[in-house]
Amino acid sequence: MLFKELLREQKIICGRGNYEINIRGLAYDSRQIKPGFVFVAIEGFKTDGHKFIPQAVANGAAALVGQKKMVYPAGVTWVQVPDTRLALAQMAARFYEYPAQKLRLIGVTGTNGKTTTTNLITAIYRGAGKKVGLIGTIAHYIGSRPVAARHTTPESLDLQQLLAEMAAEKINTTVMEVSSHALVLKRVEECFFDIGVFTNLTQEHLDFHQRMDDYLAAKQHLFEVLGKGNKKGACFAVVNRDDHYAEQIIKVARVPVITYGITKPALVQAKEIQVSPAGTSFVVVSPWGESLVKLKLTGLFNVYNALAALAVGGGEGFPLSQIVLTLEKISGVRGRFELVNQGQDFTVVIDYAHTPDGLENLLKTARQICTRRLITVFGCGGDRDRTKRPVMGEIAALYSDLPVITSDNPRTEDPAQIMAAIEKGVLKGLKKGDYLVIADRSEAIRQALELAKKNDVVVIAGKGHEDYQIIGTQKYPFDDRLEAIKNLKVMGFKQKDENNDH
Repeated sequence: MLFKELLREQKIICGRGNYEINIRGLAYDSRQIKPGFVFVAIEGFKTDGHKFIPQAVANGAAALVGQKKMVYPAGVTWVQVPDTRLALAQMAARFYEYPAQKLRLIGVTGTNGKTTTTNLITAIYRGAGKKVGLIGTIAHYIGSRPVAARHTTPESLDLQQLLAEMAAEKINTTVMEVSSHALVLKRVEECFFDIGVFTNLTQEHLDFHQRMDDYLAAKQHLFEVLGKGNKKGACFAVVNRDDHYAEQIIKVARVPVITYGITKPALVQAKEIQVSPAGTSFVVVSPWGESLVKLKLTGLFNVYNALAALAVGGGEGFPLSQIVLTLEKISGVRGRFELVNQGQDFTVVIDYAHTPDGLENLLKTARQICTRRLITVFGCGGDRDRTKRPVMGEIAALYSDLPVITSDNPRTEDPAQIMAAIEKGVLKGLKKGDYLVIADRSEAIRQALELAKKNDVVVIAGKGHEDYQIIGTQKYPFDDRLEAIKNLKVMGFKQKDENNDH
């Protein structure tokens, strides 16, 4: 593609060079540059892409796109635009021939529940015989082929390339987790969503958004752009009616809205809910009929996730009986209320909950299956919203018999300071000696498991599917599930098949 073709939508402030050159690819990382590529310099949070322009040129960049007024290298074609993030998204979409136009695109946004909801929706489409793609926190899938995930929502260039691969492999529908970061940082610009799903909005990412109003505005943007793209097929929004911010989302949607909920009147409603350790059952009342639903997933939050997925399937015209059959087959999602069973006589749960609302929902569910003590291992991430730390401590103290405060991903913060902030919240409900503070996460998990007695529940919260811990700027291998299994084995617990005792 000619450089001038890539620039067709751009407002060029100034530039110099030959716009007729042929472009072989794009990159925003100078290390990914190959001869004939365009380097797009983005101002990041930790470093500025403009600093790496010399490296990009050395690697063979044919052209440069920046947003800063600066001296660009002589002899290289360059342009300055107002916003390189927007430019990257637009140029990537053009380079890959607008793949989002060739897919039915479903975006799921909200503080909690995105991963499980996208997995449930994906299963419903597969159950309807559709070839479906998934873009999410744990992994991306092109049909049944997994692709490693670095971000909940990839950078715009990576996203457009991924969508192009899906279109080339004749994927019908793509289900995507859409983070607030992705919406603000223009990663999903030029993605023409047909369906938008809003799960909930609770305190999170305030280190990035500063205020809840800004966080809400980011989520609203997905619903403001629904249906823009002149694609075939009905466009609609699916909104959790029980959420405090539901009306704020509904008012900006320019497409029909399907509401779902439990407590407030909604088009898709769950009644007669029963939660047990083995799963959850409820009766769904919807425009497409009524049905008993028996999930293998436990917890009230999974009723909400199932309702959201069911609303999407119903809105798409899939038979209710088929949707329910698919939902009832799903046994779980990695790192989401995931049970670890080594034959021990107490319950161990791994969960990604890392927000106040997420932790509260998790511990409420754990309480429902707990007949004795609830032990909670948890921490808070460093270099992230500091205001939630005492709040999560207070929640842990309210629902747990023994909170165990530990390190999460401290990043560049002192773990002791993070834990001290959490402890302030714990002390609102408990006194010294009624909880533990253990900085080493591995040791915290070990002690929690060793303290557990028959019929106790041990919840290990915060990291879920993650297989690493970020300390300083380094990632170290660490998996809560594997840590739990390792310690349970040391304690003498083994699954029956490990003993060949069938």
